[in-house]
Amino acid sequence: MPKFTPGELAVMRILWEHGELKPAEIQALYPEPIKNPALRSYLAILLEKGHVARRKSGKAYFYKATTRRHSAFRSTVREIADAYCEGSAKNLILHLIRSEKLSEDELLELKRLADDR
Repeated sequence: MPKFTPGELAVMRILWEHGELKPAEIQALYPEPIKNPALRSYLAILLEKGHVARRKSGKAYFYKATTRRHSAFRSTVREIADAYCEGSAKNLILHLIRSEKLSEDELLELKRLADDR
C-alpha cells in the first residue's frame, strides 16, 4: 500500500470520518485553508493510487475512501516496525512504552489487555 503524503492523509481522514463528499465539502472540512487546485490534485492522486473512488451525479463528482482506515493504519505500523525496529512488533511496542513515559495505571492497563489475549 503506498504511503500517504500529509495532504493526502488529511483528505483520507475527512473521507473516513464523513463518508462520500463533493470536493467543496472536503475543502470546507480540510484542517487548514486549501485552494481548489491543490485539493483536486490530492483527489486525483488518491484516485490514481486506488485509495478513493468517485462517481458523477449530475454535474458534481462525489469521492469516497476505498482504502479502509484500519488497513492503512496496519500498513503504516508494519512499515514503521520494518524501518525502525528490525520488523519486530515487540520492539516497536517497547519503544512506544518507553518513549511515551506512560503512567503506572496506563502500564497496568496494557498488562491487563495483554493478559486477556
